[in-house]
Amino acid sequence: MLERVAYRPLRNAPRLVPLITAIGASLFLQNTARGFFGPQTRGYPVPDVLGGTWTILGVPILRTQAIVIVVALVVMIALTLFVSRTKTGKSIRAVAEDKDIASLMGIDVDRVVVTTFVIGGMLAGVAAVLFVMVFQVVGPFMGFVLGIKAFTAAVLGGIGSIAGAALGGLILGLLESVAPSLFLTGLHIPGPNQLKDVIAFAILVLVLIFRPGGLLGTGEAEKV
Repeated sequence: MLERVAYRPLRNAPRLVPLITAIGASLFLQNTARGFFGPQTRGYPVPDVLGGTWTILGVPILRTQAIVIVVALVVMIALTLFVSRTKTGKSIRAVAEDKDIASLMGIDVDRVVVTTFVIGGMLAGVAAVLFVMVFQVVGPFMGFVLGIKAFTAAVLGGIGSIAGAALGGLILGLLESVAPSLFLTGLHIPGPNQLKDVIAFAILVLVLIFRPGGLLGTGEAEKV
């Protein structure tokens, strides 16, 4: 319904217009959830079977973290195979490349876009469940900053590359974890870990300036 009402009328609009619409749709969904469930965060219980740790190659790791890694790898491989091997996946790639030419080749552009929305929503749901399994808290606004960081990871790895998005997310996570204590401790800043969001968005700006195509992209800005 969101795609039909908010995005389909803007199919031929300049690319900046759907981006602004996406931000508005995000705020609409978040505030709708807040209206139904309240603004407060709530605990997310994790089943007892997922508690504790596993020892892998002599290294203890939380079970929830191990599940996150495994599920992320499986989903990434499945999505890569779907996009590269199936007829629907090839249609998605064709529409992303040039929707006008794709329609001339007999591809139903509206159906492909709706399918992409459904797949994206399902993957976002998987990511949300994995997130709350680790942090055990859920709220109506928990996805906003995560969405921006996901966009940052995609830009860092290369827009349109599934492996690039995974690589960008891994690098971004490592930098957020290591950089505050590694580079900012000597500056005597209280609570340097609070600056991890600053580091994430600084990376976004630097990548857009020096390598707009991302690590696995062309290295050149896409011409509009």
